[in-house]
Amino acid sequence: MAFSEGLSDTGEFTGRGNPFVRGSITGVGTFVGGILHTLPFLIPHYRAAIILAIIVVGFELVVLAWLRWRYFEVSFARALATVTLGGVVIAAVSAGLGTAA
Repeated sequence: MAFSEGLSDTGEFTGRGNPFVRGSITGVGTFVGGILHTLPFLIPHYRAAIILAIIVVGFELVVLAWLRWRYFEVSFARALATVTLGGVVIAAVSAGLGTAA
C-alpha cells in the first residue's frame, strides 16, 4: 500500500504532498493496523481474543473517522458511517472468502 501510494502521483497535481511522506505514513499506518488486528490472537482463549479484537477494530474505526473529520472536513457522523460501512464490507468479503470451498 505504501509503495502504490508513493507512486500514485508526485503530489503536484492533487496537492497531496510529497510521495515519500505519503507512502511512509500509509506504510506505518498499515503496519500498526495489522499489528493491532493480530496481537489479540496471542491470547490463548479464543473468546477473549475475539472480544479484544472487536474492541481494537472499533477503536480503529473511531480513529479513522476522527482523522477524516479533522483533515477532510467531513462531519464526524458521516465519517464514522463511511468507515464503518467500509469495515462491514471488508468483514463480509473476508468471511465469504474464508468459507469458500
